[in-house]
Amino acid sequence: MKREIKNRSDVFFLGDSFYIKVRTNSLLGPIFNDAIDDWQDHLERLTDFWESILFIKNNFEGNSINVHQKVDVKNNGLIEARHFGIWLNLCYETLDTYYEGESSPSSKTQST
Repeated sequence: MKREIKNRSDVFFLGDSFYIKVRTNSLLGPIFNDAIDDWQDHLERLTDFWESILFIKNNFEGNSINVHQKVDVKNNGLIEARHFGIWLNLCYETLDTYYEGESSPSSKTQST
């Protein structure tokens, strides 16, 4: 049964479930597995980021754009729109599997 995203545990579960798919994807996995040394720490930071957006909290510190640009440079600028498309499809697939409701990140992006 699907449920709404209501708290940090839900956000963490979503991120963990999603990144299991990303890490095993033949195109995305090598990029992410090379860029991230400590997956537990990364998932905590991702949870901070999404929790700050979904629940309007000010608990994320960092510059996600800068980090992603560095990953692209490390990959010789080979990250393309298709990579993001696959990432986004995996994200929506994970959301659709477990969650529904107004706090879903997909409902936030679709309404803007």
